[in-house]
Amino acid sequence: MSKIYLEDVRIYAYHGVLPEENIIGTYYILNIELHTDLWKAAESDDLHDTISYADINEILHSEMKIKSRLLEHVAGRMITKIHNSFPQIDYIKLKITKTAPPMQGEMKGASIELEKSFKPEN
Repeated sequence: MSKIYLEDVRIYAYHGVLPEENIIGTYYILNIELHTDLWKAAESDDLHDTISYADINEILHSEMKIKSRLLEHVAGRMITKIHNSFPQIDYIKLKITKTAPPMQGEMKGASIELEKSFKPEN
């Protein structure tokens, strides 16, 4: 199995349960891991034989523009959209970190992580 990673993708967005989170916004850090077969691309050197990192990045950015109360909901939409766009993906793990959650105390961020396996198509 081969893997594709996009690491520490930083996006400003407006998610949260509190009204001010939807007005002020904050930075989010996204990390995604995709499992798929990359050996054809390794031999062909052809973009059509792999998954474009730019396309995955575009999905992350477009879904982050849609305001949601829960990061779980955002992550679920992203995973569904990515798999619908690239059904050859067998597994997706996505972590979203809110860098400035409205909670007391200092912290690097609050995160959720969703992962999903997909049955390979026969």
